[in-house]
Amino acid sequence: MKTLKLIPSTPDFKFVRYNRRAFVLSSVLIIGSLLAFLMQGLNFGIDFKGGILVEISSSEPVDIAGLRGRMQTLDLGEVQIQQFGTPTDVLIRVAEADDAVSTERDLSVVDAMRQDLEGEFEIRRVEIVGPQVSRELIQTGLLAVVAAISSMLIYIWFRFEWQFSVGAVMALVHDVILTIGVFSLLQLDFNLSILAAILTIVGYSMNDTVVVYDRVRENLRKYKKMDISELLDIAINQTLSRTVMTSVTTLLALIALYTLGGEVIRGFTFAMIWGVLVGTYSSIFIAAPLLIRLGVKRDWSEVQSS
Repeated sequence: MKTLKLIPSTPDFKFVRYNRRAFVLSSVLIIGSLLAFLMQGLNFGIDFKGGILVEISSSEPVDIAGLRGRMQTLDLGEVQIQQFGTPTDVLIRVAEADDAVSTERDLSVVDAMRQDLEGEFEIRRVEIVGPQVSRELIQTGLLAVVAAISSMLIYIWFRFEWQFSVGAVMALVHDVILTIGVFSLLQLDFNLSILAAILTIVGYSMNDTVVVYDRVRENLRKYKKMDISELLDIAINQTLSRTVMTSVTTLLALIALYTLGGEVIRGFTFAMIWGVLVGTYSSIFIAAPLLIRLGVKRDWSEVQSS
């Protein structure tokens, strides 16, 4: 029985040859992501904006226009209504009022919505997030991402040479920016689950990069006179099977979750699918070639081994 092989048993691809094209492509994507973020911003979910989120369901397709008119008669302020997965499921978002100083207004809004919707719709969940909590969540989320990247920078610095540390963090920042960029461009809901996905992407990408860097370090000791570009190609090819198989198996699980897991986790799984693709690309075409531009030294491997 023949086994399925995604890549040859002894691959000999010249990845470093395309490092300039990869850097140009990544630069364009990063600039585009930053422009999308600056011009459109992120479509923050209830976790970060504050307000009220109500999920309702009906036995028949919901008339969005009619439901929006009913909500306007309740004088709830800014209300957003959108279908949630199927035509019978709907999300209602009520923005936090600027002058809201307590939960009394939120509770009264929820009571008004319940009285209007109960009987005709099934109210599946209600979430209330105050403005103070939402600001704290934004600050905590940013701190978590910065802390994760900084701690990895320090770890790689001690484990390898500083060029490896800087290269790994640059690849991480590349992945994070592109993930934020696609959410900004498509105006997808950005909530705590997406932040969790970004932190997971950081760990996944770093793991891929460290595997390649560890093989580069071994080859620096093994091949004393080999050209750096050729040495990096060998290291990437030696770890390519592991990188591709890990990515493919992870993507299979994520695609299944995206298609069958329901709307609640769809944003998380989309972020993870995008992150795995970007992380695999950066670990092969960005992280390793960056070592050349950062001036990795051969004598470092000799010092470490002595």
